[in-house]
Amino acid sequence: MKLENPAPIQWHFSQRAQQLQSSVIRDILKVTVNPDIISFAGGLPSPETFPVERMRAAHDAVLSRVGKVALQYGPSDGYAPLREWIAGSLSTSDSTILPEQVLMLSGSQQGLDLIAKVLIDEGSKVLVETPSYLGALQAFSVYRPNFVSVASDDGGMLPEALEGVADGARLLYSLPNFQNPTGRTMPLERRIALVETCARLGLPLIEDNPYGDLSYRGEPLPKMLNMNPHGVIYMGSFSKVLTPGIRLGYVVAPVALIAKLEQAKQAADLHTAQLTQMVVHEVVKDGFLDEHVPTIRKLYADQCQVMLDALQEFFPKSATWTRPAGGMFIWVTLPKHIDSMELLKEAVQQNVAFVPGAPFYANEPAHNTLRLSFVTVPPEKIRQGVATLGKLIASKL
Repeated sequence: MKLENPAPIQWHFSQRAQQLQSSVIRDILKVTVNPDIISFAGGLPSPETFPVERMRAAHDAVLSRVGKVALQYGPSDGYAPLREWIAGSLSTSDSTILPEQVLMLSGSQQGLDLIAKVLIDEGSKVLVETPSYLGALQAFSVYRPNFVSVASDDGGMLPEALEGVADGARLLYSLPNFQNPTGRTMPLERRIALVETCARLGLPLIEDNPYGDLSYRGEPLPKMLNMNPHGVIYMGSFSKVLTPGIRLGYVVAPVALIAKLEQAKQAADLHTAQLTQMVVHEVVKDGFLDEHVPTIRKLYADQCQVMLDALQEFFPKSATWTRPAGGMFIWVTLPKHIDSMELLKEAVQQNVAFVPGAPFYANEPAHNTLRLSFVTVPPEKIRQGVATLGKLIASKL
């Protein structure tokens, strides 16, 4: 039976819901579904790197061997063998990470939300890089913090800039390896200084590291987690080394904080998919990533070089850009009078897309910046798209 002429429902959104905003990147991606668009916008891993057959075989193995367990509810903290594997992979000769310090997540983005839910009250001071990861700014913004942008340069956040601004702060968020959006990497000396400064100030430090394995030049730099396991919250993900479609990440933190994060997770989704965790453990347990990740690095390094060469050839000399040593992004700074949001409108009309830089700033956005991602675009299309952008920029000089 269907009601006739029901009265319209009056939806009264909470204050929190009223301040929610969609992701600029997600909005741009709606435009890029057009196959004619050359998109440098998405922070998407290349599908060419997805180990489809390995994942298929792992699903078959898990479902054949322990299917009824894999399809059942699981523990909130995650599948124990996978947590043990993660803890072992993060441990060093002088820093042992325990499985009890690992909480599995439905994508590392969930970790940002859980951390914010547990540590941030309305008006709490939260310290972020300049610029910073848009997804983190979105996740934290729901809880209405007071963002303080910490001075940063090509090496990332400046530890000395924390003096005088860290008092009363609930956390400091950093992305030290091949940062999204800039592609920059924090040098070892600065990591040490940042960890020491945070420890002295009693400031919790988040080390978000989804891109750390994607180094073009060899082994990644030491993790800040291992420098101070008692004061660093580490976040990792399988999205960039396996596939983002599985939505599997993890957070590593002191046990007391993990307990609170687990309680918050129980309220959010009870637990991360048991089948997914068991399949990923089946894939990684025997060293598959040691042979798989180098193929990703090689592909991304080659495509990054194509874009760098194209930028050098087609962009005006008044533009500057980062030269990443890994990861998926290049950050471009244009002459100050050029607004990249307006530039995007013109670029889309010529079938090229990118992400304007302003949304990546918590405060005082730089409107003359933009982010380019090169990993999902074939080399010939990279050159074509960069040439188009170069002409548009030159026309504004």
